[in-house]
Amino acid sequence: MRGQSRSGGSAARDRDAARRAPARRAVTGAAARPGGTDPEPERDSLTDVPGGVRLQKVLAAAGVGSRRHCEELIGAGRVEVDGETVRRFGARVDPQRQIIRVDGKRIPARQDVVYLALNKPAGVLTTMSDSRGRPTIADFLTGQPERLYHVGRLDFDTEGLMLLMNDGELAHRLAHPRYGVLKTYLADVAGPVARDVGRRLLTGIELEDGPASADRFRVVDRTASRALVEITLHEGRKHIVRRLLAAAGHPVSRLVRIRVGPVALGSLRPGTTRSLTPDEIGDLYAAVGL
Repeated sequence: MRGQSRSGGSAARDRDAARRAPARRAVTGAAARPGGTDPEPERDSLTDVPGGVRLQKVLAAAGVGSRRHCEELIGAGRVEVDGETVRRFGARVDPQRQIIRVDGKRIPARQDVVYLALNKPAGVLTTMSDSRGRPTIADFLTGQPERLYHVGRLDFDTEGLMLLMNDGELAHRLAHPRYGVLKTYLADVAGPVARDVGRRLLTGIELEDGPASADRFRVVDRTASRALVEITLHEGRKHIVRRLLAAAGHPVSRLVRIRVGPVALGSLRPGTTRSLTPDEIGDLYAAVGL
């Protein structure tokens, strides 16, 4: 009889737990869903900007995702405004002056800012105009109303990735040697490439205007008389890649820049542009401490 009594008491406790469980799940689900009702919602001290734009609308316009997805990000505490986590879907912000981050990465909140990647062909000047009528990068920006800054330069005969934008502060930092943004090139050089060339380039070679070195170097392909090498540097002195490889005994016949910081040239065709993604822009901000 005592065993039956214990069994009956256990069953009763199980029934009571089962009745209580759905209620707990209902509260948890409401709190987790965007728009759900939390009995004690988390608040923050961020002051709404009078006439500002709803936070989820700013995120969606920046390409972060759909409005619904942006609400989920906010509800999960993954969005910051001026360094403060914001969980209110209706928070009103000023995208022109406030810094907004998702998962710690800054997003391009301003709608008047343009960020482009251009695959510059050889035989084109890195300038917006030329008094002698030679081809310039402006020839590939027809229909672009904004005045864009080119981030650094590529030699007349050098091809590949250029970044253009009307974000003056970001453009300045990306081009400034202080921030050491890495640039990667593919170079077709005279071969064969000796085994010690990489070590010499990484250690440093004395040029006429001072020592220079590569951050990374590797041979991609080689034949008896030619080689394709990949070289990465953080400095941007004039003709630095060509001069450095020539000093190492391997003059360059063709040079293509394939990466600037976190942005890769990829399959972008020569003479065409594309808009940078929000992730790429956020990575560029991070690379220069913005």
